[in-house]
Amino acid sequence: MPDDSQPPLALRTLVSWQAGRVATIGARLTGMRIPLEARSDFAVLSALQEYGPLSQADIGRALGLDRNNVNGIVVRLEADESVRRSPDPTDRRRNIVTITTNGAERLAALREQANAVQDELLAALSLTDRDTLVRLLGEVLASHPAQPS
Repeated sequence: MPDDSQPPLALRTLVSWQAGRVATIGARLTGMRIPLEARSDFAVLSALQEYGPLSQADIGRALGLDRNNVNGIVVRLEADESVRRSPDPTDRRRNIVTITTNGAERLAALREQANAVQDELLAALSLTDRDTLVRLLGEVLASHPAQPS
């Protein structure tokens, strides 16, 4: 066994192995800074801020979340006045969810926490290398069909 206890080169040179390890570290760092419910809130509020008002079904599709999970998140966000639900004028069976001023403020706070996690995770990389990594990972993800979360 080598002194530095590194995994074998055959693993260290597999992008899939490296990505899995980075994902594990990222999940651990995120878990230390952002509670589980807040991660869901961040996802939903981000979608609403970027795409505008959405039905709960559209939120689920955009985030790869089950409709029942989206409902629970929206109920929680509505209780703290981060979102507002209203009937869809074109289909009264659906709700349209809109981010509120409180929601935008909550999202900004969550974004700061998420950015702090990214800074810790990617501390070894320059800003240029971080941008390159994000771009390359985006290209890899875009080349594969969407998978359920």
